[in-house]
Amino acid sequence: MESVFASIITIGDELLIGQVVDTNSAWMAQELNKAGIWLKRRVAVGDDKQEIINALEDQARDTHIILMTGGLGPTADDITKPVLNEYFGGKMVVDEKTLIHIQHLFANIYRRPLTDRNLLQAEVPDVCTVLPNKRGSAPGMWFEKDGKIFISLPGVPHEMKGIMTEEVLPRLQQHFTMPFIAHRTMLTAGIGESYLADIIQPWEEKLPAHLKLAYLPNYGMVRLRITGSGADKEQLDRDLDTEFAKVKVLAKEWMVIDEDLPLNMVVGKLLKEQGKTMSTAESCTGGYIAHLITSIPGSSAYYKGSVVAYANEVKENLLKVTPGTLATAGAVSEETVKQMVKGALDALHTDYALAISGIMGPDGGSPEKPVGLVWVAIGNREKTVTHQFNFRFDRMRNIEIAANHSLNLLRKFIAEQG
Repeated sequence: MESVFASIITIGDELLIGQVVDTNSAWMAQELNKAGIWLKRRVAVGDDKQEIINALEDQARDTHIILMTGGLGPTADDITKPVLNEYFGGKMVVDEKTLIHIQHLFANIYRRPLTDRNLLQAEVPDVCTVLPNKRGSAPGMWFEKDGKIFISLPGVPHEMKGIMTEEVLPRLQQHFTMPFIAHRTMLTAGIGESYLADIIQPWEEKLPAHLKLAYLPNYGMVRLRITGSGADKEQLDRDLDTEFAKVKVLAKEWMVIDEDLPLNMVVGKLLKEQGKTMSTAESCTGGYIAHLITSIPGSSAYYKGSVVAYANEVKENLLKVTPGTLATAGAVSEETVKQMVKGALDALHTDYALAISGIMGPDGGSPEKPVGLVWVAIGNREKTVTHQFNFRFDRMRNIEIAANHSLNLLRKFIAEQG
C-alpha cells in the first residue's frame, strides 16, 4: 500500500517575525497522522506572492496533499486567495452559500454592520470546491491540479480545526486508501537520551523495517515512541506490542509509565488511585510546579494548593521554618526543605507535600552554594525524603528541569506508599 504524504504551508509575516506562534501545524500534523497520512515537511512563508507560489511548487513535487493556513482575511495583507486564484487559473466569483452565511453572522452573531470588505470574503476562485466555515467568515478552499490536492484554510485556530475535522479529513479519507499508522509510547526519567540509546541499541538495530523508534527528550525526561505503518491493523498492533514489550524490559529501571502521558498527569493519576491529596511549598520555582499540576483538568480532586515562599520571612511565618535553620543552614539546604514539607502538610492539611529551594541564577551563587544548586523534599506524616541536584543551565531551564525532577521524585514516593 502506497504511503500518502502531506506538507503544510503556513502563511503570514507575523509568523516569520515571531509575533505569532504557529500552533496550527502541530495540531494538523497530529490529525493527519491519526488518519494515516505522513507529514513530510512544514514551511512558513510571508505575505508575498512569489514566496507563496514557490512554496506551492516546491511542496507539490513530492507530496500528495498541500495544506495551507492563513492569509484569507479581509485586509490588504491577506493575499492568499488572489494568489491561489492566479496560480490555478480561475476567476473570482461570489459563493452564494458563503454570502448568506456571512450575512447571518454579522446580523445575528457579531451584531455589527456588514462592510464591503467583509463581503469580499464570499468571493472564491471558480476552480475550487468551497469548504464551509461554520465558525467564521472565511471559507476553506479545495483545489486539484496534476493529481495533487491543495487545501487553503483560515489561520484562526478554532476555525481551521472545525473545517479540518468536518470537511477536510473526511474528504481525504474518501480520496485516498491510506495505511494504518499506530504508536506505542513510554515516558522515562532519570537517564539521559544518549545513555538510554546505548542501552537499547542492540534491540533498536533489530527493529522490523515498518517500525521506527523516536527519542523525544524534554528537561530530564525522554519519551520513547515506536511508530508503525501497515495495511493490516491487527498485525501492526501485534508487531508493535511485541517490540514494545522488549524495550519496556530494557528501560524498566527508568520507565515512568508505558503510556503517552506527561509526568504531571501521571502524578495526578497516582493520587486519584490512592484517594490522596498533595500540596507544594516552592521557593526557587516560584509556583511553576503548582502551574504544572493545575494545568491538568480535574486536579482540584487531589491538589489543595501551594505556598510560594520566595522570601525567608514567608518560609518562617507560613511554613514555620525556624530562624535558626535559616541562619545556620541557609534557605537552600536539606534542613530547610524538610521543614517546608512539614509546614505545607500542616498548613494545607494534605497527605503529601513537595518542597523545593534553590539558586536558579544567573546571580546569587557562591563557592559553597553555586548557581544551579537545588534541594527537594517529598514527604507525608510518617516519612520525608530529600534529594540534592546541581544544574548547569540558564535560569528558565533550571526552573523547568528542577520541576520535572521534583515531580518524578514525588511520583516515586507516592508509588512506594501505595
